[in-house]
Amino acid sequence: MANAPSPKLSAPLDQGVPPRVRFCPSPTGNPHVGLVRTALFNWAFARHHQGTLVFRIEDTDAARDSEESYQQLLDSMRWLGLDWDEGPEVGGPHAPYRQSQRMDLYKDVAEKLLAAGYAYPCYCTTEELDTRRDAARAAGRPSGYDGHCRDLTAEQKAAYEAEGRSSIVRFRMPDEAITFTDLVRGDITVQPENVPDYGIVRANGAPLYTLVNPVDDALMEITHVLRGEDLLSSTPRQIALYRALIELGIAKETPAFGHLPYVMGEGNKKLSKRDPQASLNLYRERGFLPEGLLNYLSLLGWSIAEDRDIFSMDELIAAFDIKDVNANPARFDLKKCEHINAEHIRMLDVKAFTEACGPWLKAPFAPWAPEAFDEDKWAEIAPYAQTRVTVLSDITANVDFLFLDEPVHDEASWTKAMKEGSHALLTTARANLAAADWNAEALKNAVLTAGEAHGLKLGKAQAPVRVAVTGRTIGLPLFESLEILGRDKSLARVDAALAKLTA
Repeated sequence: MANAPSPKLSAPLDQGVPPRVRFCPSPTGNPHVGLVRTALFNWAFARHHQGTLVFRIEDTDAARDSEESYQQLLDSMRWLGLDWDEGPEVGGPHAPYRQSQRMDLYKDVAEKLLAAGYAYPCYCTTEELDTRRDAARAAGRPSGYDGHCRDLTAEQKAAYEAEGRSSIVRFRMPDEAITFTDLVRGDITVQPENVPDYGIVRANGAPLYTLVNPVDDALMEITHVLRGEDLLSSTPRQIALYRALIELGIAKETPAFGHLPYVMGEGNKKLSKRDPQASLNLYRERGFLPEGLLNYLSLLGWSIAEDRDIFSMDELIAAFDIKDVNANPARFDLKKCEHINAEHIRMLDVKAFTEACGPWLKAPFAPWAPEAFDEDKWAEIAPYAQTRVTVLSDITANVDFLFLDEPVHDEASWTKAMKEGSHALLTTARANLAAADWNAEALKNAVLTAGEAHGLKLGKAQAPVRVAVTGRTIGLPLFESLEILGRDKSLARVDAALAKLTA
């Protein structure tokens, strides 16, 4: 093996060279929020520096990858608004952008690495490897690959092959420490005994992630790799491979690496794909706005300012600096995520809000018949609803009283509101409402006057009226709701409640 040259690092951003970053998920299962956070940081980095975002699909694991997951990835990126400059459906100078369509490239690179001595065939069986690893552990030595096949002679290789042994391809790590500057974590040095030679091609000829990922980054001229902390241990191996690829004329430079902090779930454990809070589909189904969800996810390891949590995607792009990313794990807080989403809902203009709520006002979410939905009433109530909902799916329960023949009475709410004396209060309130002009201010005075007649303040007086008309103890502003529902329906529901109280 030739002496490895020092890595030629990507040009610093302050030299005005537009960066090229990549987002390269595997199409396995549903997209999760940790994956989205990684995509977001790469997108924001590229947009901030007027660079290029490459969207690449790492689909070499035929046993786990699926076309359904692939389509979900594309659909999720489109829904989130994380547009890409090169990749599926966009194309680009380095197509194709699915690894399953690039196998000939990986085979060619592996052959060149073997021919140049940067890689070698390894004939060790699994049993032999396990035995030697156990012995190393017992002796207190590192238990990684011990280099058994590193310097085999042609005769030894021939003997193994005569036995019918198959071989994998291993990359030959240099016998020296590897130092690099992580964009998030600073200078990192790894000693050679902690990074043994590693496999890059399976015995069946299939390339491994350890080869295809850096080869694609090299061929696609990626300048900055921003990825999860879980991949930090593979970085020294990839840097060594990059040195070889540069020597062979396959790579131009070694990218700069930045490893993003873990996203933690309950119990301060890394948020797992299997964690219910991890699935992106959950947030889409609940009616999170893409802007609200992305705003929150950007705060998992980064901040725009110490005293500011709410901002637009344009503001994120303008402010994003990878140097500001915190290396410490970030805990996912669903309540804070919901709060930020609610603030983004408030920021919509009313027209955008009414349109965004559309799916939750129709089957299968809406419990009312399609013909019962009244566009005019929805338009009237929407400004009040916008100030109350946390996620768009909340809208269904908030406005169902307008479109159902009868309100859905939550028995707990009924019991809470209909206390002793409620029949008498409702009787007075009913009479006052019937005599009032049908507008919110007059209706409020009607209930206020009824409450005063029974020694109650407005808050206590309106509770039975609210439950009688809407079915719930909390909801949209009561008197505006009564006005929009209309005189006849409102009074009929009060009558029904009085009847129930005397039954």
